[in-house]
Amino acid sequence: MKNHKNCNKQDHLKWSRRSFLQSLGLASVGSMALANGKVNFLENNQLSQAINEADNDRILILVRLGGGNDGLNTVIPLNQYDLYANYRPNVKKLPNELWNLSDDYAMPNDMISLQQTWEEGEMKIVHSVGYASQSQSHFKGSDNWYRGDTNTDINSGWMGRYLEDKFPNYTSDPLAYPAAIQFGATNVFSGDETEYNFVVETISKLESILDGGELYSLDGLTDCTYDDKLYYARAVTNTVNSYAEVIYEHYHNSTDFTEGAGYPDNDFSTKLNVISRLIKGGIGTKIFMVTLGGFDTHSDQLNRHSLLMTKLSETISYFHKDLNASGYGDKVLTMTFSEFGRRVRDNGTGTDHGVAAPILFFGKGLNGNGFVGNHASLEEDQLYRNRDLQWQTDFRQVYATVLKEWLCVDTSTVDAVVLGQEYTALDLGFSCNSSLSTPTFTSTQTAFTTNAIYDAGQTYIHLSNNNTQHVVINLFDLNGNNLGQINNTLLTHGPHKFNIKESLNQNLDKGFYIYRITTNSKTVSKKVMLI
Repeated sequence: MKNHKNCNKQDHLKWSRRSFLQSLGLASVGSMALANGKVNFLENNQLSQAINEADNDRILILVRLGGGNDGLNTVIPLNQYDLYANYRPNVKKLPNELWNLSDDYAMPNDMISLQQTWEEGEMKIVHSVGYASQSQSHFKGSDNWYRGDTNTDINSGWMGRYLEDKFPNYTSDPLAYPAAIQFGATNVFSGDETEYNFVVETISKLESILDGGELYSLDGLTDCTYDDKLYYARAVTNTVNSYAEVIYEHYHNSTDFTEGAGYPDNDFSTKLNVISRLIKGGIGTKIFMVTLGGFDTHSDQLNRHSLLMTKLSETISYFHKDLNASGYGDKVLTMTFSEFGRRVRDNGTGTDHGVAAPILFFGKGLNGNGFVGNHASLEEDQLYRNRDLQWQTDFRQVYATVLKEWLCVDTSTVDAVVLGQEYTALDLGFSCNSSLSTPTFTSTQTAFTTNAIYDAGQTYIHLSNNNTQHVVINLFDLNGNNLGQINNTLLTHGPHKFNIKESLNQNLDKGFYIYRITTNSKTVSKKVMLI
């Protein structure tokens, strides 16, 4: 290794790792992280331990409707139907082509697959979402939604800033799994210095990465700019290989859901099926993103939009049936968004770029169906620039709600770091007070404390008893299946350590599990990662 004695320290301070990644063409392939188990020198990972022991297992699925979805033909305002029909003589949905969400709103029969989802209380609609002086450019509009801000000087994404604040040492002390996984590249997960996503195309392409990959040494490098860049390039390459292994492994830890005819036969369904299998396979990633494109319906809208709504509805409906059947229904929230809505008036056979549009939410965690916010008026004097729906709910308020009340991010972090100012959470039916947390126990004297220890390629359960007592420890997979007892004996006061694999004498796969400790006065369940 060349020794750079005369380092340019100012240059070292100024160079942007994210820009460097982009110059190498690597920014879209992942973040600075290595897989669990493959890079042994990162096994004692404090950050990974903290994430493994987090109180909730909530997962967010972002579904981008690329091109600008027509909100008025997604949620039809029955209480303003005459105005709606008058504005849209060529692209309106007829009354006999609708199913009612309520007396005031309906959806087209193209979306009938969601009727059961709605009736079972697993769907909510936020009306007329947008922002002031909304861009109607695909590129600028998409960028605004990605970064959660209209300031063009900001290059990071709203999720990237959240992840950067949550994992400040992500580069030097990385997670054992991708912080976020997406199909197709966007900058939603871009931090100021780090990319926090791993982009997935197909499982077969992950195989090809595994076949040709190797891990590069990160030892022996200096603090100079040259070596810093070399370190980053090598580590990113390691990320590709190691995360590919993690994703591939957890994908094959689960199977397809095959109720009825199975997932619909289309590319969008294939991607959500992969996401479902990764979740069920225990990968640990909490944020996923997928795009359904084709919503720029300037022409032939009735046919094109109908096909897209059918694809979206059939896939989302089946995806959540899959999750419900596997025990993940209350842990996964799906949210749609699009760069803008469409114009109120049709242009003959389609609609042009507009402003406000609804956001759809799906999942058991919503605790009932319903509408959030006000629907924009269709009265001509109430239209924005005499042509568009006036936005009623700022899209950043929706983001704030998801971050604060679903992912349970500290309010000050959301307001100061992620979104830049305070946004009041909407009532979407969930909150951190109804967190999917593990059981807690309150007593004047704590019976025991416990945590996981990762050492020399093994995972241990550490237990410290405050008194002599009978202790039962069981291990479960993420589907709730009891894999066996790690301990069922009287344990003395003081510390005890159990090697999970040796205690069960089983060849368990790497990934996430739940261990439960039970005494006569306390029960605690915690997530643990086998490495």
